[in-house]
Amino acid sequence: MFTAQTQIRVRYGETDQMGVVYHGNYALYFEIARTEALRQIDVTYRSLEENGIMMPVVNLTMNYKKSARYDDLLTIKAMFKTMPTVKAIIDYEVYNEDNELLCTGQTTLVFVDMKTNKVTRCPKILIDKFAPFFEDGC
Repeated sequence: MFTAQTQIRVRYGETDQMGVVYHGNYALYFEIARTEALRQIDVTYRSLEENGIMMPVVNLTMNYKKSARYDDLLTIKAMFKTMPTVKAIIDYEVYNEDNELLCTGQTTLVFVDMKTNKVTRCPKILIDKFAPFFEDGC
């Protein structure tokens, strides 16, 4: 399993009139967390796209536990529990500064060949980067 975490401070514009993070912003927080997770293994979305691979989200789920508020420092964990194949499933946990679990979620992304616009296998470069985190390498 590969786990990475990143921190985000809640900005005023991400909250509603009550100072609570608008629910839709968690999808953006998840995107930031998975982008930074890939960066930690020296892979970027830009490099994947330059090599003809897109990664659209095909499924997103969220479960809200407690509210995040303006100026909270959030820690978002992104967890790749299985080796990517034609899809990558990422689980998320969002915590506040008191280490209270605020939200959980999951995204499923697929690898798409930009030339054919068809689903394709995970690129070898990404498999190679993930391999050390999975016992059997697949």
